[in-house]
Amino acid sequence: MTTRAVFLMMAVLTLGLTSYTTAAETSKPRIEVPDMPGDLVVPEGNEPFLVGQATGTQNYICMPAATATGVAWKFLGPQATLFLPVHGGQSQQQITTHFLSANPEEGGTARATWQHSFDSSKVWAFADRIYTEADYVAPGAIPWLRLAKVGTETGPDGGSILAQTTFIQRLNTSGGVAPATGCTQASNIGVMVLVPYTTDYYFYRTER
Repeated sequence: MTTRAVFLMMAVLTLGLTSYTTAAETSKPRIEVPDMPGDLVVPEGNEPFLVGQATGTQNYICMPAATATGVAWKFLGPQATLFLPVHGGQSQQQITTHFLSANPEEGGTARATWQHSFDSSKVWAFADRIYTEADYVAPGAIPWLRLAKVGTETGPDGGSILAQTTFIQRLNTSGGVAPATGCTQASNIGVMVLVPYTTDYYFYRTER
């Protein structure tokens, strides 16, 4: 093999390696996380890999309570659908559903649950950080949260998109707060309300 041929082969290999590296770096999720309170920042060693814009309800039921009226709204759980903007934001693709369900890794404890719409993988989480201050949380909006994973499950065919989750952030909330009326006396016990809310959920995994 001539010297010229060797140089050409090395150039081709170098170009291929560079292209592969660039492609690998490009394929890595590039999710811009908004400004947030320091308490809600996820520990180092984790990276965001999925974000969904949620629309749904925060659900409450009027129950007996140690209050002046003897009753109060009790939080039941969320019911929401998460969407991902596509086609330059002209339309939305459903990616996840959000609800309350039993976490098998905690003996059936009821936890906030997210289930992926494509591979049916799940993650259960609980809020380990809660932020309510008005410098970030809008009036009449539910708190911002950081949630830690307490259980995961792959889909029936082994799908694992959400099963890799380590933390979730609930940011940019709107609405969802229990009403000030409708649960003021014993005759209201058992009444349910579904309060509309929106938010952004950011999912994290172990950094790769």
